[in-house]
Amino acid sequence: MTELLEKAERLKAASQTLAMLSTEEKNAALEQIAQALDRERAFILQENEKDMAQGREQGLSPALLDRLQLTDKRMDQIIDGVRQVASLPDPVGEIIAEWTRPNGLRIQTVRVPLGVIGMVYEARPNVTVDAASLCLKTGNAVLLRGSTSALHSNKALVRVMKEALRTTTVPETAIELLEDTSRETAQRMFRLNNYLDVLIPRGGAGLIRSVVENATVPVLETGVGNCHMFIDESAERQMAINIVLNAKLQRPSVCNAIETVLIHERWPYAADLLEALHARGVELRGDDRLASSHPFIKPAMEDDWHAEYLAPILAVKLVADVDEAIAHIRRYGTKHSEAIITENEANVRRFFQAVDAAVLYHNASTRFTDGEQFGYGAEIGISTQKLHARGPMGLVAITTTKSLVYGTGQIRES
Repeated sequence: MTELLEKAERLKAASQTLAMLSTEEKNAALEQIAQALDRERAFILQENEKDMAQGREQGLSPALLDRLQLTDKRMDQIIDGVRQVASLPDPVGEIIAEWTRPNGLRIQTVRVPLGVIGMVYEARPNVTVDAASLCLKTGNAVLLRGSTSALHSNKALVRVMKEALRTTTVPETAIELLEDTSRETAQRMFRLNNYLDVLIPRGGAGLIRSVVENATVPVLETGVGNCHMFIDESAERQMAINIVLNAKLQRPSVCNAIETVLIHERWPYAADLLEALHARGVELRGDDRLASSHPFIKPAMEDDWHAEYLAPILAVKLVADVDEAIAHIRRYGTKHSEAIITENEANVRRFFQAVDAAVLYHNASTRFTDGEQFGYGAEIGISTQKLHARGPMGLVAITTTKSLVYGTGQIRES
């Protein structure tokens, strides 16, 4: 039997045990994981450095290396994330609705685990722990399929988590890492309907498209982030500059960083913003008017309006009004996160009504599109689709429902 099928069978069995565990048992297991990750951080960082060295040799981009790297600070964040998940209310068993029919049948809709979740993701080792902790809290088993570039890191993290579970009532087989990262094995995983209840791809456009196009297992689709910031005519100068700098530069390699700024042509501080970006090393690619009036701005090509740079590169464009900004976002946006900076409440309402995206912001950075920032503890991904879940996906997003019907002998006669 192959590694994939062996681990899939273990997960299916483990999911049945997990579904029966109490909140207290699951929280105790998460605390054991947090302690083990802290205790073994030197080993984890050592294994991560092997991936980093290999990535440098293979010429991975700075954005990918940034996503791949673990540090003491990032380990602290990962461990804190596990504890935050443990502290959150358990959605499993929640009664969502309850009613009684005229014939006396009492019906409840309750929240239950999905079962076995397949995570397919690229060079972000933190996803290994985020996905595992969210899945365990919701009573789901998880098959983790990361990328070759993060294999040492992922193996170390999963080894530590599985060892921690041995002292708990959660079976260690509730977390499995698919170490065979070949394309052929991935394709088989995408069709493992008898074992997997849902697939969640998390990564670049190519990875997500591959899963969506090749899977027969249902897919909970995440999306790339070509995020926009529209600066309206009434935007306050320093607020706008601060927000744009944060949304682009706080961490350029992530999907909630902005890639295009649309500037109202009558906003009087456009030059100040562009100079501030240039001074901080951002490569600017602008429309004809901006490129011709600022020597440090390169002319933008059509591809620039579509690009998710994941780097200190930014497309900039002058627009006549909020409607032109909305039209641009409709054409090029990826329905992830979009923002407007304005003091005009009517334009806020128009922007919020007209722009179709998972998360919309007024006078705030798009960098808040994040499970932890939304109060979810961690996230399994950011959904840009419209079915089941949208935006940062926390605990509730990886549950489903079932109906419980209580009777007193009723039979149906018509």
